[in-house]
Amino acid sequence: MAGPLADDFGREVTGVRISLTDRCNFDCVYCHNEGLGDTRGPMEPSESEMSADDVVRFLEVVEGYGVDAVKFTGGEPMLRQDLEEIIERTPDSMEVSMTTNGTFLPGRAADLKVAGLDRVNVSQDALDPDDFAEVTKSGAYEKVLEGVKAAVDAGLDPVKLNMVVFTHTAGYVEEMVEHVADNEGLQLQLIQYMPELTGRPEWNVDIGRVHDWLAEKADRVEHREMHDRKRYFVGEASDDETGGMVEIVDPVENEDFCANCGRVRVTHEGYLKGCLNRNDDLRSMGEMTREEIAETFEEVVANRVPYYGEYLIEGDDGGYELNDKYLGTPSAAD
Repeated sequence: MAGPLADDFGREVTGVRISLTDRCNFDCVYCHNEGLGDTRGPMEPSESEMSADDVVRFLEVVEGYGVDAVKFTGGEPMLRQDLEEIIERTPDSMEVSMTTNGTFLPGRAADLKVAGLDRVNVSQDALDPDDFAEVTKSGAYEKVLEGVKAAVDAGLDPVKLNMVVFTHTAGYVEEMVEHVADNEGLQLQLIQYMPELTGRPEWNVDIGRVHDWLAEKADRVEHREMHDRKRYFVGEASDDETGGMVEIVDPVENEDFCANCGRVRVTHEGYLKGCLNRNDDLRSMGEMTREEIAETFEEVVANRVPYYGEYLIEGDDGGYELNDKYLGTPSAAD
């Protein structure tokens, strides 16, 4: 097995995010659908979705390049009835995680654990059912709570609650932090709203203020290598190795975040892409052989550049603008 591939900026690729479907039973107001925009269609499976064989073949190829972690996403990945099969067939060398809205975890969490799922992120943007419904356009709040409990009971560790921070949810941050501080086995991932992917810049909030508040509240602060993220440990649950942790994912105009990115992505239709924010680098893997997938993976990694700090650079007015060297690329012409 070869070591991880690195791009020209020294960023080794050790993880992949694979969207298994763009279908979802929620309609969250902030969703960017893994950077593709709101492409969600009918709830019935589409012929364009990658098959289990397609997913496993890709993972077996990139395992040979030192990729040791995969996160399955959507849409809602648990709408895939073959999810357990996909996880079971994922190479043993890879850590397997998943992002879900949690509504299908009751009754399936234990089987997913047996299949090889290590940990899970559950989207939970509020603790009040009405507030939750306003953001997700779903009345499934109680089912999500059942899903979180099922994940903990199944031994998935950690169980992270994902909360997108924007004007609709900023007022709920404190109670969500208190929630994970008081409950062992839970962590909180605060995700910065990304107006460049979803529009509605007026929904943006100053994520720096959240960092400052957590720094004052936390018992200790650590740095994670991936994306140079900060982790804040709060409350009694922080005495546990994995509990009481709050992490902020803040990619917007964050050069350190991009400089420490070690992931590539695969869309539900089997397109490989090197950056969440760009769709000009999509490479279809279609009916590729293993050798062709390997060649495509090498090319995508080689072509990766940090989005903030390279593709976009800070201008004289403090905002970010396209780097002149990338003028004429497909996304620059959009």
